[in-house]
Amino acid sequence: MERERLKEVEMVLDRIRPALREHHGDLRVVDIKDDAVFLQFEGGCTECPIVDASLKEVVDLAIKGNLNWVKKVEISVPKHSIV
Repeated sequence: MERERLKEVEMVLDRIRPALREHHGDLRVVDIKDDAVFLQFEGGCTECPIVDASLKEVVDLAIKGNLNWVKKVEISVPKHSIV
């Protein structure tokens, strides 16, 4: 992962994180490849019913709107299994 691009993505995410953390959630950068950013929701976001639609769209728009080199944003939500 290129350090400069990671720093740019983190700066955008830092603007979104306060709202996520109010609900005990967060976003983690998993990887950056060429013009694609791969993220993963964590914490409270993994249980949120709006994470798949609304929240992913907000994150996608924020990153693409602030970083012209980003063409693709993929966000995964870990699935919890009941043991």
